[in-house]
Amino acid sequence: MVATCLHLAGFVCSFVGWIGVVVATATNDWVVTCGYTITTCRKMDELGSKGLWADCVMATGLYHCKPLVDILILPGYVQACRALMIAASVLGLPAIFLLLPCIRMGHEPGAAKYRRSQLGGILIILLAMCGVVATIWFPVCAHRETTIMSFGYSLYTGWIGSALCLFGGCVIVCCSGDAQTFGENRFYYGSGSSSPTHAKSAHV
Repeated sequence: MVATCLHLAGFVCSFVGWIGVVVATATNDWVVTCGYTITTCRKMDELGSKGLWADCVMATGLYHCKPLVDILILPGYVQACRALMIAASVLGLPAIFLLLPCIRMGHEPGAAKYRRSQLGGILIILLAMCGVVATIWFPVCAHRETTIMSFGYSLYTGWIGSALCLFGGCVIVCCSGDAQTFGENRFYYGSGSSSPTHAKSAHV
């Protein structure tokens, strides 16, 4: 039962974290930049917002974004961070589909469920590492190009999502028991019949 609760907690953390990574990938408020000195930008009330997909200008009554569509002239770190965040978002799909049936379906052997759970947990950890690298690499390189005033909500969302995925993946891989445990708990999750064998196993 403890292993089951840990597995469920890991899945919930991973799912919420993956949603955070997807949100960070799709939005552009990664860093708030300033093209001049900080004092000048504050006086002019003109700041920039830089993300994976667009550069935006924020001023009084104005919010204008320029899409970054020309891949050939984009800085290498932007392209790399794009690839990492897209990979993280895509890896979440098979990971979630692998982990969902582990909340038991039918009479599948416990060993098969254990292997699927471990594979899903490993994918979640890979997802988290892609997110961690991208969300650290991007602001460091952006700071070399221009002055960063602050971090945007997209970057915070990516950090939190990556941390939740890393935690959830580690819980699933390391703390969810073993194949024998999955086999012992099979009838707690089964949608099978109410035969005496099932009833007896569920009360052990």
